[in-house]
Amino acid sequence: MTIPPTPSTPTTPYQQPPHQQVPHQQAVPPRQAPYASPIPARRAHLGDALASEWTKLRSVRATLWSLGVLVLLIVGIGVAAALIVVSARDASDVEAEVSGESMLGLGFFGVLLGSLCVITLGVLTITSEYGTGMIRTTLTACPSRARVLAAKSLVFFAVVFTVTTVTTMIVAALQTAILDANAPSASEWIRGTVGVSFYLAMLGLFSMAVGALVKHSAGAITVMIGLVLLPLVLAVFMMARSLRGVQEFLLMYSIPSQIVQLYGDAFGTVGPGGGTALWIITGMAAVAMVGAFFSLDQRDV
Repeated sequence: MTIPPTPSTPTTPYQQPPHQQVPHQQAVPPRQAPYASPIPARRAHLGDALASEWTKLRSVRATLWSLGVLVLLIVGIGVAAALIVVSARDASDVEAEVSGESMLGLGFFGVLLGSLCVITLGVLTITSEYGTGMIRTTLTACPSRARVLAAKSLVFFAVVFTVTTVTTMIVAALQTAILDANAPSASEWIRGTVGVSFYLAMLGLFSMAVGALVKHSAGAITVMIGLVLLPLVLAVFMMARSLRGVQEFLLMYSIPSQIVQLYGDAFGTVGPGGGTALWIITGMAAVAMVGAFFSLDQRDV
């Protein structure tokens, strides 16, 4: 009796029978409810931009240093000038009465040097964000570039105007006490404190607009210092008679001459009247801000 051979089991992979896949049903996750934030959502407005810019302005060291040096220059130089006048008057034994206008005019020297601090802070308020790349985050959080520029301008103007007004009032009071002079009239007091502070704040806004146009801290500060000092330097070297008209124009409408006129006639009639000087710097700041807006709106950051 012959036994038929038993077929051998395949041992190689290609000899294996095809794997029979067993169909199985995949588990379907349960549908979840959409996420609802516990914080109520609302549209951003100018108040949010103002709060953001105030936080940035007060948290950087440049603000503290610039405003600190500004106060130190206005108070220190103003008081020192009053003490020098007192010592000179006592040494000459001359009983000269110091008028209110000349008393307030002694604050001009500190304000002129302090304007450089305002220019620097105005430029850094916007160019520092370009240098660090923070401007991209700012414009992402607030896509309205007009709102960003308006918020920066309002916060900067309010801070500089408040600090300068308080400082100039303190200096004027100290000078009146040191010189034992008659109290200035209301118009003289307002021009020498509020008017000067408004001028410096507008000068700072003009510097901010130049910073937005240049987008470079050192370049914008250089441009502003040139605008402040270059007209006087050029006027000094214009000795030819044919340039006499240009020389007088530069002397009259330079920024130092405009600041002088806010103190009245303490240094003579050099520039336009105090009210005219305020209109001039306001117009310059407005034109520069319009250019800064179009630059910020059209160019990439």
